[in-house]
Amino acid sequence: MNTYLRILAYARPYRRYFPTYISYALLAIVFGLLNFTLLKPLFDVIFEQVGKDELQVYANKPDFSFSVNYFMHLFNHYFLQVADTYGRFGTLAYVCIIIVISVFLSNLFAYLSGVVLAKVRADIIQGMRVHIFDAVSNMHLGYFSDERKGDLISKMTNDIQEVENSIVQSLRVIFKEPVTIILYFGVLFFMSYQLTLFTILLIPVSGAIIGYITKKLRKKAEQSQESLGRIVNILDETIGGMRVVKAFGARKFVQDKFESETNYYARVNVSMARKNELASPISQFLGVSVVAGILLYGGNLVLNNTSSLSASEFIAYIILFTQVLNPAKEISRALSSIQRGLASARRIFAVVDTKPLIEDGPDAKSLNVFTDSVVFDNVAFAYQEAAVLNNINFELKKGRTIALVGPSGGGKSTLADLLPRFYDPTKGEIKIDGVGLSTYKIGDVRKLMGIVTQESILFNDSVFNNIAFGMEGVSLEKVQEAAKIANAHDFIMDLEQGYETNIGERGGKLSGGQRQRVSIARAVLKNPEILILDEATSALDSASERLVQEALSNLMQNRTSLVIAHRLSTIQHADEILVIEGGSIVERGSHEELIQKGGLYNKLSQMQSV
Repeated sequence: MNTYLRILAYARPYRRYFPTYISYALLAIVFGLLNFTLLKPLFDVIFEQVGKDELQVYANKPDFSFSVNYFMHLFNHYFLQVADTYGRFGTLAYVCIIIVISVFLSNLFAYLSGVVLAKVRADIIQGMRVHIFDAVSNMHLGYFSDERKGDLISKMTNDIQEVENSIVQSLRVIFKEPVTIILYFGVLFFMSYQLTLFTILLIPVSGAIIGYITKKLRKKAEQSQESLGRIVNILDETIGGMRVVKAFGARKFVQDKFESETNYYARVNVSMARKNELASPISQFLGVSVVAGILLYGGNLVLNNTSSLSASEFIAYIILFTQVLNPAKEISRALSSIQRGLASARRIFAVVDTKPLIEDGPDAKSLNVFTDSVVFDNVAFAYQEAAVLNNINFELKKGRTIALVGPSGGGKSTLADLLPRFYDPTKGEIKIDGVGLSTYKIGDVRKLMGIVTQESILFNDSVFNNIAFGMEGVSLEKVQEAAKIANAHDFIMDLEQGYETNIGERGGKLSGGQRQRVSIARAVLKNPEILILDEATSALDSASERLVQEALSNLMQNRTSLVIAHRLSTIQHADEILVIEGGSIVERGSHEELIQKGGLYNKLSQMQSV
């Protein structure tokens, strides 16, 4: 119940629509009810049950009052006038015209209420989508290492869709169907309290059976949505890694894996369908059984003249009661399908309720300029229980360059990720201008920094939008200037539409070197005070590397830079080189100093010169 109420909380901003919806829905119910209450006078005319003497009490038009008796009296007043003027056929036509008008108004207000509800439903789902996207985009990077990307995508698409199809769709059932049943039973009770009490006694039996079915559905619904998440994850990994799949002849392996998961998903859904499809026929069977009981019990009363109902009233009562079956059937169907939506909603809220490990503190300060230095003060970092960095100490002065080198897996990239607070140290502190990073607003810290990673992160958009990513109001001239510094302008102009050329998913229409130069142009355009280069030239061929390295050297002049390099030739002019091995700094100094020491750096240098 709490999950359902939490979903409805997304409708709170749209409360202004509810009075309109309730008004339309009530009018639709009332006119729908009127359609069937008019059957009684229709049958009276057909079976000649009402004489003129009986109707004389309605000769005078009643004074207005908002009550059932007023409207009944008014109807019978005109009914009498028509009967006097036009006879039986005219009276029959009068009742039929009223029924047609009532049906039209009932359907009109049902349509209007549906339109209002569709607006609310769309806004609720839009709110949920934005909320979960905001929550996911605000997560720390470690979260995405722990979670399967395909499962996250499934929660943001399939689960949201399931909530819309089952739970939000049931908003109509929450109000309209119960009110319909209550009003219909009110009229039925007014017509014959004996028969109505008899029918009410049988309703709990149906409710208990439907409740048992919905309870069984809950677990299957959760299994179904989890399996669908795994299917999306398999698709994402297979399509993204198709080159490896084909290169290693692993098509059969991924096919079997996909088929196994889809078979499981199918079995779970068939099991759900068996239970879900029971709700409606059971409800209908019980409803028809009650109708049969009413016919037997009530018919006997009418035949023996022991009931207050006439024959025409009894027939109208039966027809009116059958109309209660439809909303009861809708409620039972909604209660069954709602379990799938609740399972999806719980998966969505599990993401929304996850707190980012890295976020602004309550008293976070603004950081607008960088004036002095970045200091790593006895910094350590561990992922879960595995130590990655230990006792890292160094100072990066403004305008200087520090290079990080060492064997793969030594912790160089992790060290660089700590500076923009993608992760926080488990021990020690990183300071900017003498103040701990956690003291500043995360957004302000990252605005000072430009990052070019080993993997070129590009988007399925134009070259211009990829270079100007995250920056508003950037002119074409500025983008071109950045591209020229990154030695990317010439190849961009050779593309079919120049800077407006779409580069495909992950920049797949460009070569590796071209993708990297677009990423570098993006960093150049941002003009950051602190530059982080994580093996930025590793994806380039020799010719491109020379062009880009020259551009990076120009960019790094008088700029604070932290550079991770695999090719030692690219960082020989760094102010200080830190050699990282096993998560610790094992050597430090300039290129010449480290060569003279004859340690690990010298060994790496000799290996690359061979």
